[in-house]
Amino acid sequence: MKRLRLDRLASQLLAAQTSPAARLLRPSTISRSIPQTCRHSSLDYNSQPCQRRHQSTAASPAPVEEEDHVAEVEDGEPTPEDLRNGPLPSPHPSRAASSAKLAALHARLSLSSKIPLETLARALVDPSADAHPKYNNANLAYVGSTPAHGVSSQPPPPGEEVDPGLLQYDPLKPTVVMNKWGYVRANTFESAKYQSGKGLSGRVVYGSNPFGESGPAKSLPDFEVENDRNTKALYLQDAAPNAYANFVRAVVGAVYMHCGRDAAKNFVRSHFLTRTLDLSKLFEFKLPTRELARLCAREDFEAPVARLESETGRASRTPVFVVGIYSGNDKLGEAPGPDLDSALVAASINALKSWYLYSPGQVGVPSDTFTEDAAAWKPAYVDIGEIIS
Repeated sequence: MKRLRLDRLASQLLAAQTSPAARLLRPSTISRSIPQTCRHSSLDYNSQPCQRRHQSTAASPAPVEEEDHVAEVEDGEPTPEDLRNGPLPSPHPSRAASSAKLAALHARLSLSSKIPLETLARALVDPSADAHPKYNNANLAYVGSTPAHGVSSQPPPPGEEVDPGLLQYDPLKPTVVMNKWGYVRANTFESAKYQSGKGLSGRVVYGSNPFGESGPAKSLPDFEVENDRNTKALYLQDAAPNAYANFVRAVVGAVYMHCGRDAAKNFVRSHFLTRTLDLSKLFEFKLPTRELARLCAREDFEAPVARLESETGRASRTPVFVVGIYSGNDKLGEAPGPDLDSALVAASINALKSWYLYSPGQVGVPSDTFTEDAAAWKPAYVDIGEIIS
């Protein structure tokens, strides 16, 4: 019987694992790079491979520690030296003086020579690109965010029920939002799965078939108090439009910081207020009749009532119905339609637009009182009289 050598079996456990870097440094390659006077030390080291192995009962940890150290450097976070020598998140301010595009933009906007190119370059850096407050346009955008004219010219702020987020002047929004669709039966969603649902009423209320089967389970909406406004501020939905808006505010803030209040007002008047914007196209109506009822309840008006003003051709192919919306004796709006339902919806939309698009005309802003010999500022008067679309 052949004798087994136990030292060979033990060598598989006692031998140290060689790292990839150590494999490259073989004796042949080492001997080529080492001078002739020092080659005997490496030859002596390789000529006695088993002497070091029998001196200890464990593998030598030196190469393993080297490999672990290399893996830790590769997989870990970048070192401060790498961050210091790496590319900047935004161009350095010193490069603004030699930029032809910044000079062209400066001339295109008709900015004053008091505004340096470095400030204009900073206005182009969004916080999403560079989070450092000394190099982005967050501070300039805060200074240039002036909704005074919009609040004065359009006093009734659109509510959440008709605004998709394009008509808000004030960035500060309520912390909590209640359910926008009013009252809901308390037992509808909780006890729907326990009801039989048979019959016509069950099919209408619970959405079941004639046999009382409700079908696959659906996710029930949450009608409790929610804080979507808080979570919405944490996640940037549309990065590009917000970046464009921050740049515009930052330019206004730069004009205010370097040229003063009057120059900033002239800049806003010449670049923004001279343009026509149809605010009526920015509304979003989902259930106009219910939204109008909520508006009347919020303003302590009487509940809106729809009345048929006139009609023609009911029995013809092209009938026309004119429906008016009344709150007590006040007429809120009216609209024609090919049927009663469409005329009711159109009249509700006209009533909502008539309320939210009311403007007192050319009114002053609080900053007008800063000039010399200026009269005291009077708030805009919102007339809540009869609204006729």
